[in-house]
Amino acid sequence: MAETRLSSNRFTHVVAFEVSKATLLVEARPGGERREIPNTAPQVRCLLGREMKRNGREQLGPLLVVCEATGGYERHVLAVATELGLACHRAHGTRVRYFARFHGRDAKSDGLDVGVLAAYGVATEGLRLYAPPRPEEAALRDLKTRRRELQEMLVAENNRLEHQRVPAAAASTKAVIRVLTRELEKIAAEIAALIKRDEEFRFKAGVLQQTIGVAAGTASTLLAFLPEIGTLAKTTVARLAGLAPLDNDSGTSRKPRHIHGGRGEVRRCLFMAARTALNHDPDMIAFAARLRGNGKSYKVVVTAVMRKLLVRLNARLRDALALRAGVAPAPSAT
Repeated sequence: MAETRLSSNRFTHVVAFEVSKATLLVEARPGGERREIPNTAPQVRCLLGREMKRNGREQLGPLLVVCEATGGYERHVLAVATELGLACHRAHGTRVRYFARFHGRDAKSDGLDVGVLAAYGVATEGLRLYAPPRPEEAALRDLKTRRRELQEMLVAENNRLEHQRVPAAAASTKAVIRVLTRELEKIAAEIAALIKRDEEFRFKAGVLQQTIGVAAGTASTLLAFLPEIGTLAKTTVARLAGLAPLDNDSGTSRKPRHIHGGRGEVRRCLFMAARTALNHDPDMIAFAARLRGNGKSYKVVVTAVMRKLLVRLNARLRDALALRAGVAPAPSAT
């Protein structure tokens, strides 16, 4: 999530981890040694320590630790690599799979995957390196994730209640709804308290909320799921959020552009912010009117407003951070 540093060289010594809940399948290159170890911090530390010694002894060059994102089971690999000061890349599974197919490797198993992952680390330049989030950033993301989970459960229970005819079943559902509502209130209070007591969050949230359409919920979501905001170029921030229209041309054919991928949590919160901006921000209203005048559909208009809003937020936060640091802000075009 916090992978913001780009490597400037190709790594010649790669230690790849195929991650599962209980075990790690590891392959090192060069050497091609493969072993399975328990997925625990001490075991990862021991293995990486041996690879660091081998690197120094055999002069293998820049060392990279690479693993795929697995929803949290890769945490020991990332934490230990950071602790030891090693470059680390958390790979996108789809990109690794495309890399495998490019090399004609369609079969898939843990043994094959770790070899592909190692080859991907050796062959790919400009990998985005993992940078650990601040503890407060990790806490905010966990709280926002839990809030979304509770909201989804609450929606499901309300939908069930609508169709229940047996009083006992309805009473049970209502009891669960009350519990979920209380838990949502608790989590919301925790999020607000965390933003208030952390100086960095408090400053950034204040800057973000100066924009029409951005309330406390949108600001906290951006800080949780797009912590790089305020440090990126406008094209990069749009691409990270999955709001950059992608070309789909061939020869003289010019097909419609579509967005793809990116961070869903960011897009969801920006959708609601864009709807508000379309009703209350004169600049966005005029921008949307120009797009509609060019024949753009409502969906295209809202997506364009979301992108413009994100670029504006990124630029304003960048300028505010520069002013706070005593540096003249760069000219911005939103």
